[in-house]
Amino acid sequence: MDKTIRRYTSFEEAKADEYRYWQSRTSQERLEAIAETTLTQYAMKGLISDVPRLQRTLAHIKRPQG
Repeated sequence: MDKTIRRYTSFEEAKADEYRYWQSRTSQERLEAIAETTLTQYAMKGLISDVPRLQRTLAHIKRPQG
């Protein structure tokens, strides 16, 4: 783990550096970070992490021609 402390002169500079960091990560690493953040947030709120999620339902509807 990189524990480097950086100083920025502006908020925009900090955001640009953060953007470059996440763009340098693989999509797998980004998804893992999202999952870890989600689980941490559930823990902070005292909720269980395996709560039911909304399910996607797809329906194909054929529209009449014309």
